Amino acid sequence: MTGPEALTRTFDALPPAHGRGFAQSWWGQAWLKALQDTALDGEQLKKGRRHARDGAVGAVTVRPGRITAVVRDRDGTAYRSDVLLQELDEQDWERFLDVATDSAGHIAALLDRDMPPHLVEDASSAGVELLPGIGDLEPECTCDAWDHCPHTAALCYQVGRLLDQDPFVLLLMRGRGERRLLDELQLRSVARANPPAAGRADGVEEKAPAGVRADEAFAMGGILPPLPAPPPVPDEPGPAPALDAGTAPADGPDAAALEFLAADAAARAHRMLAQALAPGHAGQAPEPVLTRDEDAVRMAASVPGPMIAARLAAGTERTRGDLDLAVRAWRYGGAAALAVLEEDFVPDEEQYSRAASALASAWAAEPDRPRLRPSGPARWTVVGTGEQLRLGRDGNWWPFRKERGAWAPAGPASPDPAQALSGASGEGV
Repeated sequence: MTGPEALTRTFDALPPAHGRGFAQSWWGQAWLKALQDTALDGEQLKKGRRHARDGAVGAVTVRPGRITAVVRDRDGTAYRSDVLLQELDEQDWERFLDVATDSAGHIAALLDRDMPPHLVEDASSAGVELLPGIGDLEPECTCDAWDHCPHTAALCYQVGRLLDQDPFVLLLMRGRGERRLLDELQLRSVARANPPAAGRADGVEEKAPAGVRADEAFAMGGILPPLPAPPPVPDEPGPAPALDAGTAPADGPDAAALEFLAADAAARAHRMLAQALAPGHAGQAPEPVLTRDEDAVRMAASVPGPMIAARLAAGTERTRGDLDLAVRAWRYGGAAALAVLEEDFVPDEEQYSRAASALASAWAAEPDRPRLRPSGPARWTVVGTGEQLRLGRDGNWWPFRKERGAWAPAGPASPDPAQALSGASGEGV
């Protein structure tokens, strides 16, 4: 593994399940049987099924030893419901991994999101019970019921549907995430396929088989079939996971902020993928790396909402007003526009000479030439108006407008100062 794996997965609330069962796979049905064998009151299970069918179960969070969701009664009252399942210990996982790598079919089935019965049976023979049995699903609910109530029952029925989609949900409840399991299975498979060299009977060590020279392996590339075409880029990035389990944590990161960061990362990944697969991408220069402050403004420009915007402003030591101006600049021209707003650019002699020449010739054919007054090393204010032109480091001109005593970005850049000024708007983008 390249780093620690987050052992928590959150699944969006599933739609109502009218007219269908809650588990189609055999392992999902085994999960529900454990619930039915554990609960003492069948009437509570019936109510739980109705809750689950009606879509009363919110986002489900799965972590080792516990599943959690907010379940609502028909009157709208919300309850936090948890179901606990004992984790496997390290020795159990070692035995399970040995069993799984005994058969290539077991690994292939897991990769195909299938739980083969022989794997569960072989694991059970090795003393590892993957599926829960009677009494293994321990309920906890804020309705204070001591046995399975309609809320924990509804949660279990909903998890039956999740198990149909992905048996790794069960393995995560037992204590191991998908990435770690697959990595460990791969390592064991490679080790079994390449056992260490054994010594000969006469005591002379066997030599390991010779490898393939790099140039020979590279030459074989000409006889291999071409790679398949990449799949089409999705129309939009996938939705961010729902991290709010209904109860605010006493400590730790804010769920809304994490959801926003996940959505932002998905949007950036989608954009980068689309650019990478676009024709001519190989000849384009890579995008510059943003600074921390630039990236904060970029995120604020994605309209995250007032709470996230306030945190971004505080994190970059800006007032909300300063952040609003920075966001407006970003929407007009990204990092270049932000630099023009917040930096005091001092052009060198050659840059200043080119700027003066551009200003002198910009309105040569117009009778009503604006009067420009220097207001800084790279700034010229239009006399008698609340407008200003600023020169960027790249030689482009940016229009600004005075708003409530502050200079605000008023439009996109142009290499022509007259065009930049004529494109100034009194409204933000």
